[in-house]
Amino acid sequence: MADRSFLDWPFFDESLRQFARELDAWATRELGHVDAEADADLDATCRALVQRLGQAGWLRACVPAAYGGAPAALSVRQLCLARETLARHAGLADFAFAMQGLGSASIALFGTEALKQRYLPAVAAGTHIAAFAMTEPDAGSDVAALATTARREADTYLINGDKTFISNGGLADHYLLFARTGTPEQSARGLSAFVVDATTPGLHVAERITASAPHPLARLRFEDCRVPASQRLGQEGDGFKIAMATLDLFRPTVGAAALGFARRALDEALAWSTRRRAFGQPLAEFQLIQAKLADMATDVDASALLVHRAAWARDCQADRVTREAAMAKLFATEAAQRTVDAAVQVLGGRGVISGAPVERLYREVRALRIYEGTSEIQRLVIARQALAAK
Repeated sequence: MADRSFLDWPFFDESLRQFARELDAWATRELGHVDAEADADLDATCRALVQRLGQAGWLRACVPAAYGGAPAALSVRQLCLARETLARHAGLADFAFAMQGLGSASIALFGTEALKQRYLPAVAAGTHIAAFAMTEPDAGSDVAALATTARREADTYLINGDKTFISNGGLADHYLLFARTGTPEQSARGLSAFVVDATTPGLHVAERITASAPHPLARLRFEDCRVPASQRLGQEGDGFKIAMATLDLFRPTVGAAALGFARRALDEALAWSTRRRAFGQPLAEFQLIQAKLADMATDVDASALLVHRAAWARDCQADRVTREAAMAKLFATEAAQRTVDAAVQVLGGRGVISGAPVERLYREVRALRIYEGTSEIQRLVIARQALAAK
């Protein structure tokens, strides 16, 4: 039985604790065969996961109540609990949940009433798949370097450029797109955000990308893709502000997903070390194994404290938690990498069998140290925040 004692921490009220318990019970019943399903047909599995999450009501956490969501929607504590729980059961389920949130939160925060009514209820119901299109071939963590352009023509924008490593690329019904409406000299001040329907002429899936973990990724090409000005979020030049506000909301949840992977890895290592015998005794009786398990357990609890502290601060103290979110994302993803690697070592040969739980975790966890800001970028953010406080 997985350790759930952290739910008694003061970061959570009883409604959040109940949410986590109910989601855990649902995931235990519903997600046991997801990995096998994804191996057979990745795209179909992802679509089905979004539908199942929507039908069960879990996607309501991503959308405000006025648009079919839950009363506590966009609570970072709830989002973190959801991602941690889903990741512990099935990485692809966490992926499906996270992208519905990331691809729609900007609409919830900055969209017009018409855009909210058009997209958010379907996102919450799981009948509409969302995506977030920021990364480009030559612009990842450096958002100010985005080269995709959106040129105003009367009441439309003409979009040209490439996006890559786009999660749900090829599956999504809409993309939350960031493009340059100003000059390159304006840097981040020249960016704007748009909601682009997947069926818009001029939007092409140029390439499907195969990664180490089985997630739907693609490179998108925009060639004279004409989008109504009514699809813009906020004002021209608000794109960087919108992107940072959205990422600030979701960055702690990346740490939560890593925490879910780490918890599962620790559970697998604990179970195996007490069951497997070597030289006449269980592995757990060897001090070197005990030391490894102790380090794993400490990393899990330290990650949980940082992740849930950041989520609590965002919900209860401040709109911007840049320092706290960066710390949570940095530590939890790095710690999860260590914990999963240690679990593989404890399981030995069984840990590298294709499809085994810790082998899947090993492939899943690596990307978390890269996307939504690499570990190196998080360290720069933390250092700047610390220096600014002097």
